[in-house]
Amino acid sequence: GVPFSDPIADGPVIQQAAERGLKSGTTLRNILASVTSLRKRTNIPIVLMLYYNSIHAMGCEQFCKAAGAAGVDGLIVPDMPPDEAGPLKGPADAAGLPLIFLLAPTSTTDRRKLVAKESHGFVYYVSLTGITGSKLSNVGDVQDNVKKLRKVSTSPVAVGFGVATPEDAARVSKIADGVIVGSAIVKRIASHQQDPEMVRHVAEFVRSLKAAMVPA
Repeated sequence: GVPFSDPIADGPVIQQAAERGLKSGTTLRNILASVTSLRKRTNIPIVLMLYYNSIHAMGCEQFCKAAGAAGVDGLIVPDMPPDEAGPLKGPADAAGLPLIFLLAPTSTTDRRKLVAKESHGFVYYVSLTGITGSKLSNVGDVQDNVKKLRKVSTSPVAVGFGVATPEDAARVSKIADGVIVGSAIVKRIASHQQDPEMVRHVAEFVRSLKAAMVPA
């Protein structure tokens, strides 16, 4: 997650984290340097989630080249739908960066087909209409929409927004190919900011989410 001053899709937990990141001097170039460093130690895929303003400020071509060279494996740009992604698509393709698009519960059949066609790596299905950090409500509706999406998509479907507990992760993992957890993890980072054992606390929570998941 790349901090941005106006993260419109995010709730207060992520917004406050973005503010902390910006105040501490975190920049997009810093993050790309961190990815370069991480690539010396791991081959685990790294996907950047960032708003288009940050890309535009650097320039699409320059950003994509830098991200590809750093070892980024894909991009999620929440405020850029596939039918408006023209300025980014060419440079991203040239740099070998798959674009991963979001799909809402209110999406039409035609919209599902478009997102399924244009999204590579996986499709990010948003489980609810709202912001990050909202509560997961009707898993039945999520299941129905994931089934509809699978009929038009050959890419894995990952579900995010509202997944906050191991129980949530278990329920979603039964119907999706991936489970996305953001605010619940960031909340634990925030609550242990001054704790030298922060990494251990967060790792234990992530481990509990993973242990609860059941392959779909």
